[in-house]
Amino acid sequence: MGGRLARLGARQHPDLSSSPDNTRALRVVVLTLLAIDGVISAVLGSFFLALRIGPVPFPISALLAGLLNAALVWAALQWTSSTRLAALPLWTWLATIAGLTLPGPGDDAVFGTEWLLLLLIALGTSPPALVLFRHNQSQ
Repeated sequence: MGGRLARLGARQHPDLSSSPDNTRALRVVVLTLLAIDGVISAVLGSFFLALRIGPVPFPISALLAGLLNAALVWAALQWTSSTRLAALPLWTWLATIAGLTLPGPGDDAVFGTEWLLLLLIALGTSPPALVLFRHNQSQ
């Protein structure tokens, strides 16, 4: 191009990048909210797991929990480059499910049958694990 542009110095555009402190604080807030959403997903998925259509169990909440967890993990991947940190909603979901397996006062339990609990864990963790796996493969 004739060297016309080579003599001009490179200019920086501060309006194109935000301050690192604002971004870091916002990331912490968003990832914390996504982790809380993981807890809410576990509680709702557990309580609606006992849905029935007549005498037949209809555990649609297990599938919905898995899809919601995949969406939460995908959203966390948009806010962080660390796969471990992006899995935070999944870890809080699993910790909440583990806490709900413990008996409460009066020895009552949230989960009535073990196969529904295993189905919830399998369907709740498979989609987000697939999202994390595909993210690792693309890098």
